[in-house]
Amino acid sequence: MVDACPFCSRIAAGEVAARVGTAVAFPDAFPVADGHTLVVPVTHLADLLALNPDELRDLWTLALTIARELRNAGADGVNIGANVGAAAGQTVAHAHLHVIPRRAGDAADPRGGIRWVLPDRAAYWNRPRD
Repeated sequence: MVDACPFCSRIAAGEVAARVGTAVAFPDAFPVADGHTLVVPVTHLADLLALNPDELRDLWTLALTIARELRNAGADGVNIGANVGAAAGQTVAHAHLHVIPRRAGDAADPRGGIRWVLPDRAAYWNRPRD
């Protein structure tokens, strides 16, 4: 239900930091790093894979713009990722991308980055190739 969607509520309240066409960005309510930003389509769709080509273009254009701004502001790297579906960890039923700035030293060993969603398989450099 759109009324219960926290992202739709933030959009309706004008809590938008940036906009490109059909996509908006705002700070993550529970950031894992300073500057952690969410990029979401204005249209309420739960599944990122259901977005049309124009919505996807706007979403990625804005995500890359935010990532560049974070790098220009001093981030040493950026993770951009999506959780698509409950099995992948999606907890808010509104399609979105996470843009997370990374700084040298914020993790003891940042190798593998997004691969750590499956910790037992993340450290690929320690095991033989499948």
